[in-house]
Amino acid sequence: MNAQRGVLLVLIAALSILSFQLVQPYLSFILGALLLAYVLAPLQHRLEARLRPTTAALVLVAAATLALVVPFTVLVITAAGEAVTIARQLAAGDPLAQLEAPEAWLDAQFAGEVDLAAELGSRLEGLAETVLGTAPDLVAALTHISVGLGLSAFLLFYLLRDGERLAGWLRQMTPLPDPVQTRLYARVDSMTRAVLLGHVLVAIIQGSIAGVGLLVVGLPNVLFWTVVMILLSLLPFIGTFLVWGPAALYLLSTGEAAAGVFLFGYGTVVVGVSDEYLRPLIVDRYADISPAVIVVGVIGGLSAFGVMGLFVGPIIVGALKATIEVFDEEYDRL
Repeated sequence: MNAQRGVLLVLIAALSILSFQLVQPYLSFILGALLLAYVLAPLQHRLEARLRPTTAALVLVAAATLALVVPFTVLVITAAGEAVTIARQLAAGDPLAQLEAPEAWLDAQFAGEVDLAAELGSRLEGLAETVLGTAPDLVAALTHISVGLGLSAFLLFYLLRDGERLAGWLRQMTPLPDPVQTRLYARVDSMTRAVLLGHVLVAIIQGSIAGVGLLVVGLPNVLFWTVVMILLSLLPFIGTFLVWGPAALYLLSTGEAAAGVFLFGYGTVVVGVSDEYLRPLIVDRYADISPAVIVVGVIGGLSAFGVMGLFVGPIIVGALKATIEVFDEEYDRL
């Protein structure tokens, strides 16, 4: 019996390694589908009261696809349009007048002659050469992303439709007593909800608040920069400062001192304080999770899983913390 069990364990280990090799190239997309399924599961349950499970899952997959693809497409088109506009202005020499004030300010600060237009043109030219040189790699990357997005939509549909069946199978296959599993899943669920609300929701609110500051001082393309600041808010320590900080310096260098001082003060006080108040207020409602968990999860997740690591990394670290706590609480009973 022990030999038979050993053979089965070796077979399971070998197949697990091979299975991981199969999914590893698209691991980020799979994790994204799991995360979306978790978020949309309550809506799936509500829709199933009126629709068939298959229809409800199809509706949610279509809605999620539109909610994610449309804003991303608009963002890409806006960014491309801005890049083309800047390139045309540089080619025509139009931005020289706009750059005179920043150049004069930099000359006064560093006691030297600074040619921003030439420097910017050189950087854009180098970027264009790099893009043209990596065109085959870009095509391969776009193909990989397209396949990954299709896989995510496919998995999301089945996770929504058959999620309860999968959870029941995992519960049955896990060699732990039901009370321990119940406590573990409840703790992981509360930890995941806290991370999503305290990490993602706060980033959306903080980026939007920073966008209001850009709107007040009259900077162009506020919607585009607001989306950028929402994404940057997911990064620890840096956040929205990468946008409103240089914007404030630009306003100061162009002689708009009142607008620059206002934006700098608004970003430091309002945007900075909003993070200090919102995150504990939202997170503490669902779980006791240290900001260190978020920071470690974001940095490690970004390195391990790419962009999806910004969301998945903190959840993994939080789930580990919850598992250790349950183990410590239930160890004597086991």
